[in-house]
Amino acid sequence: MQVIFGVIFHFIGGFASGSFYIPYKKVKGWAWESFWIVGGLFSWLIVPPIAAWLTIPGFVDIIRQTNGSVLGLTYFFGLLWGIGGLTYGLGVRYLGVSLGSTIILGLCSVFGSLVPSVYYSFNPKTGKDNFGTLLHTHWGQMVLIGIIVCVIGIIVCGKAGTIKEQDLRNNQAAAADNKEYHFGIGIFVAIVSGVLSACFNFGIEAGKDMADTANHLWQAAHPGQGNFLYQNNVTYVPLLWGGLTTNFIWCMILNARNKTFDNYADKNTPLLKNYLFSALAGTTWFLQFFFYGMGESKLGNGASSWILHMAFIILVANAWGLLLREWKGVSRKAFATVIAGILIIIISVLLVGYGNSLKA
Repeated sequence: MQVIFGVIFHFIGGFASGSFYIPYKKVKGWAWESFWIVGGLFSWLIVPPIAAWLTIPGFVDIIRQTNGSVLGLTYFFGLLWGIGGLTYGLGVRYLGVSLGSTIILGLCSVFGSLVPSVYYSFNPKTGKDNFGTLLHTHWGQMVLIGIIVCVIGIIVCGKAGTIKEQDLRNNQAAAADNKEYHFGIGIFVAIVSGVLSACFNFGIEAGKDMADTANHLWQAAHPGQGNFLYQNNVTYVPLLWGGLTTNFIWCMILNARNKTFDNYADKNTPLLKNYLFSALAGTTWFLQFFFYGMGESKLGNGASSWILHMAFIILVANAWGLLLREWKGVSRKAFATVIAGILIIIISVLLVGYGNSLKA
């Protein structure tokens, strides 16, 4: 029953993540950087402490009493993840929800599983698996096979993207519906995003002491009731400060360069609706990790939870891509190629998750 609830919570979180960008499409007359940072203020600054306050009594004291090096490392991974989150928005903008999310999340899932083992090969630590462990254990070999399959899937999706670009050149009506599509820029930022977005998982691990403290306090007050569902909510606060820092700096630079500061008070745009849709997008974004933490507390395996989370996001994002008709007007060859690539990436994510479950 614990596993079933864990899967359900991860599905809800995946649905929130795969859907959060949709409200942004309702924002009118604002530059990308303007609606992105307004939504981001809700994602990274406003909603996380509210969620922590509602679910974890004394969460501020837990943060205050945490070792400075733990807080610093958590914040640092948040900075790196912030670059990944920023480029996620750009990748979806230039590639579409379907293709952009698939490539980014496929890379994110495999790097989230692979990079720590490489790091611990050069900096050994008791209880941590290095790359040699992956090579010489059955579970590790399954993870590596999943990574190789994911790379193949990303290459197939990339091929679909180039076919789509060619189709759009030959179909003016379809090009009008995909006016921001740009495969060259999109694939570059998608790769950067996929690699750095994995740092969110590293940040959760870096701040595990805070979650453990919240869990122990809750268990002491509720003996025999398992793990605390909301333990990760305290870790998200400093972690997302890092994400806010990088996104805020970049969006302010874009506002200055593009002279779009007037967006925030431009009465020629539907200001109230723009703020509401941006706030909805930002809040929906945070909900993915609110439910991710609940799912992880039920499954008890961080690596497998991360992979399951990524798999659900890929499925939901591609469902939205179909509903939004992002592949309207392209050839059957392009559509069939991207479907094949998506299926390959989903298989790879499941392989990595299966490998991690064998370890557990």
